Amino acid sequence: MDWRELQGYASFFMTIFLVVVLYGYIVYLYRSEKSGERDYEKYGNIALDDEITSTPIEEKSASQRDEFNTIKQEKK
Repeated sequence: MDWRELQGYASFFMTIFLVVVLYGYIVYLYRSEKSGERDYEKYGNIALDDEITSTPIEEKSASQRDEFNTIKQEKK
């Protein structure tokens, strides 16, 4: 088995792996939208409704905002 053949096999298996990961992600998105966990159409409208006065897509709870601000301050 020479180097070129090994590269061919590696390329083939990497392609198969990436296809499986892509289809898994598509199924995950489909299931989460069907169960009502997320509404991805709202995220798709971000490009169309890009005003500074636009309402946020998801409201964060006070604890999530505090956690984000704490992490942000620690990085400084």
